[in-house]
This record gives sequence, structure tokens and C-alpha cells, in this order.
Amino acid sequence: MTVTPDGVHDALRTEVAARADALWDVALRLHADPEYAFAEHRAAELLSGELERAGLVVERGVAGLPTAFTARSGRGRPAVALPLEYDALPGLGHACGHNLIAAAGLGAALALHAVLGGAQGCVLAVGTPAEEGGGGKAVEVEAGVFDDVDAALMFHPGVHDFVRAPLTAQVQYRVGFHGRAAHPTGNPAEGIDALAALVELFNVLSALGRRLPPASHVQGIVTHGGTATNIVPEYAEGRFGLRAATTTQLDALVGQLDECAQGVARATGTRAEVERVTVRYEHFRDCEVLSERFAEHVSRAGITLTPPVPGVQLGSSDIGNVSGRVPAIHPFVAIMDADGSDHTPEFARAAASPRAREVLTAAAQALACTAADVLLDGDLRAAAWARHRADDALQAPSSRPVGA
Repeated sequence: MTVTPDGVHDALRTEVAARADALWDVALRLHADPEYAFAEHRAAELLSGELERAGLVVERGVAGLPTAFTARSGRGRPAVALPLEYDALPGLGHACGHNLIAAAGLGAALALHAVLGGAQGCVLAVGTPAEEGGGGKAVEVEAGVFDDVDAALMFHPGVHDFVRAPLTAQVQYRVGFHGRAAHPTGNPAEGIDALAALVELFNVLSALGRRLPPASHVQGIVTHGGTATNIVPEYAEGRFGLRAATTTQLDALVGQLDECAQGVARATGTRAEVERVTVRYEHFRDCEVLSERFAEHVSRAGITLTPPVPGVQLGSSDIGNVSGRVPAIHPFVAIMDADGSDHTPEFARAAASPRAREVLTAAAQALACTAADVLLDGDLRAAAWARHRADDALQAPSSRPVGA
């Protein structure tokens, strides 16, 4: 059995502490200059530039995404990936704290490069654009960016101190109904009201919602309802967001949406089109042995992580797609009290607060130490992969989603 020497942990914490001011400066620069999905050009250049200047080998434009990149220290296996998020929310800026995620991953990668120098395997900092709706990690997963990696480690700022992330699966679909236009008084019998069909779909989905399993829901909006009040709408369209506790349950919910739409179309004489319009985010599969190791390391900064409160859901993230391929962690560390919420102006302000600075340093140190454990402790790697493969066996195979 090989375990990480205490001296390595101490050296990593020292390296992060020495960079604390510089990491905070990066976090504040990102915070002051928010960029959005797949357009994070300045953020990607800032982060990749810092890594390149430190001697990591940088590749830009990975997975065909202009604002994605990798920065590599060492080669081969074992290997650990550090995803960096840096997109913001339109109108709210860094109200999800991605500036802190990026700076923490940066700090961990720089410390690992300085202490291990690539001699113990590979550290891969991965620039992952468009978490807020674009699914950059999902695209990178499909492109093979996380192949040949033994673990993917990141943290997320929040309003809870949770050792693991209860993140659901989610996707969005467009449903369009085709009818036939007519004058509502002159020749109403010749019309086929597409909007009436869409309204009926909302009614059917409302009834369906009362018997869905916990964490599953469908939320829709009307995106097109006709062109004039004196014309029977020949086309109507809605956009529907679907969430479920697991990816398998999400696929089943997609099938139910399609069945409802087709049933409404038959009942109303319309024709229904059901099309997926976003990347599918899979549910997050936590690697318990690695999350517990992160919790041990971050506790040195006085931060105690606990299991999630039952019933609490924290949304969805494309880190779920990564966790389906490799052992992964996504703990939450609070930067404001639990009576608040992310995706708010208050959380955006908290992401540049003194508390956020303390969390940034502590998270970067814990990420670096956990990554070193993955690289240096063969028994830990084996346990992480065993847990991951056991989870694989529990995941029921899902059919190809509708409109995929």
C-alpha cells in the first residue's frame, strides 16, 4: 500500500497559501468581467495563460470549443482532472460562483505542478465552458477529454456545506403542433387550432405531474402561440424543461412527454414534433471515498462538510456527465448562509466577499491534497474505481431518448 506522505500535503498547502493573493486576484478579475456560455474568451485566456506561464502544456480549443482548453502537468497514468468553470449568468454575473471554481482549480493545478512536477502521473486542468445551460463538459466527455483519467475533482460554492452534491438529470425539449389556419368566424370548421393542442398538452402534463416520482417534474413555457387573434393558429410551440433524480428516470420522463404530445395530436387532429434542444445533463454520481477524502482535507480550515439534507435538490450540472465516465467529486462549500440562494444578486456579491476568499484558499488546498492522494495512493484509486464500477452495475440501461 502506498499512501501520500504528510510532507506532500504540507507542501501543497504551502504552495496554495503562497499564491492566495494571486488566486484571489484571478477570482476578482473573472467576477468583474462576466462572460457567458461559449463566449468566455477573456476568462479562458486568463486561466490558460496562468497555467502556461507556470510550465504546464496548454492546448486550446479542445473538443471543438473555442473557449475550452486543457493544461497538462506530466503524462500517462495515474491521472487526475481538475475541471475549471468560468461562465456567468446573463443579468446576474457570477451568481453561481464560477469565478471561485476556476480560481480554486487553478490554484490546485499550480500547486501540484510545483510540488510533484509531473513525476507521479498526470494533472490535467480542464477549462470547461458553458456549464450554465450549454453543457461544455458533456461535449468534452463525448470528445474523449476525460478518457484515461482516474478522477475528476472540483468544488462548488453554495449556501450549504455538503460533502456530496444531490444534482439531478435535466434536459429541454421543444414540442411543436401543426394545425390549419382559418378565420375564427368566417370558416372556423376548416381550422385546426394548434394553440388549443399546446394548451391541452399543458393540461395533460399537469395531471401527469401529480404522479411523477420525487425530484421529477416538467416545466414549460409557450414560445409561439399564433400570429393574430383573428386567425386560428396553424402552428404553436412550447419549450419544456424536464428534471429527474436519475438519468434513467429522465429518459422515462422524456418518453412520457412524447406519448402525451402524440396523444394530444391524435385527439386534436394536429401533428406533433418533439425535439431535444439542449445537451442532456446526467445526474451526478458521487465517488464517496474521494468526497470523504476532500472533506478530511478541507476540515483543516475549520470547514465541516455533512451529508446533504434529505429532499434538498441543488439543480443540475454537466459534471454529472463526467461522473458517468470517471470517479468524481462535487462538494459544496458555503460562502453565505443557508437562508440565501445562488442565482441571485446576493450570491453574486458573496462570490467576491471576504468569506469567499477564505473558501477559495481552503478549497484549492483540499483539491490539491485530494488529487495528490489519487496520484500517490494506489489503494485509494482502486477503491474509487471499485465504487464507480459498482454504481455502473446499478444503472439500468436506458433507451435512446426521444429527439436525441
